[in-house]
Amino acid sequence: MIESLPRREREVFEILCSLQEATAAAVRSAMIDPPTDSAVRTLLSRLVTKGLVEHRTANQAYVYSPAPQTDAMAQTALQRLVQTFFHGSAASAATALLGMEPRLDAGEIEAIQRMIDRARKEAE
Repeated sequence: MIESLPRREREVFEILCSLQEATAAAVRSAMIDPPTDSAVRTLLSRLVTKGLVEHRTANQAYVYSPAPQTDAMAQTALQRLVQTFFHGSAASAATALLGMEPRLDAGEIEAIQRMIDRARKEAE
């Protein structure tokens, strides 16, 4: 679904996924070459209508956040990224991601090791 969004809607959605929640003003300030306030609110309304974004009222302002089903969307987006930039190789993508992080904490290292162990078992 994300890939079928118009460019600006996708930009707004990605900003919200990154911020977890934000007002229209905060989304606008994070945009590249932002449109008017009204245009940002319209983009957010479209995303709400499509079920990708939710909102709540806080201090007389709407606070927007990605809808809960975004985990499945993140999986689809990641698969597209791996196909597009890593020729379908999850190992190449993982290596690139790990190279971006200068220091992993013990929990992250353990989680990665569990996935490697599971993949090794499944390959046997």
